[in-house]
Parts: sequence; structure tokens; C-alpha cells
Amino acid sequence: MRCRVCGGLLEPRVTDLPFKIDDSRIVILRSLPVLQCRQCGDTELEQPTMARVEQLLSAGDGSAELEIIRYAA
Repeated sequence: MRCRVCGGLLEPRVTDLPFKIDDSRIVILRSLPVLQCRQCGDTELEQPTMARVEQLLSAGDGSAELEIIRYAA
């Protein structure tokens, strides 16, 4: 697969990514499987991973300003 930004090769990696939910809430997903570009470092999520991310983000603690959730498929 190729990067949408620079055309470089994407390779599977596991990383931590922050998601800004609204003006006062950030959720960090730990150990998230992503495709990362070798050239520019841009990351992409595959569709099954994105579906699970959406589930995790919607089930989070809405009262916390910063939340850390370990990704589990």
C-alpha cells in the first residue's frame, strides 16, 4: 500500500495515538496497530481497526479531560 500524502510505502506498526474528541477532551489509544509511511511518517488505520477505535472512543469516560485506553481488537 502507498501513502496518500507522499506516495511512500506503508508498513505495519504498533504505536500510541492521541484523538482530540472535543475542545476539552483527549483520548490516547495505546498499542494501536497502524500503517505508517516509511518516508513521511503519516499514519493510516485500516477499516476494522477504525471501527474498533470508534467503539472505544464512544465508550470512554466523557468526564475526563485526558484518558488513556489500551487498544484490544
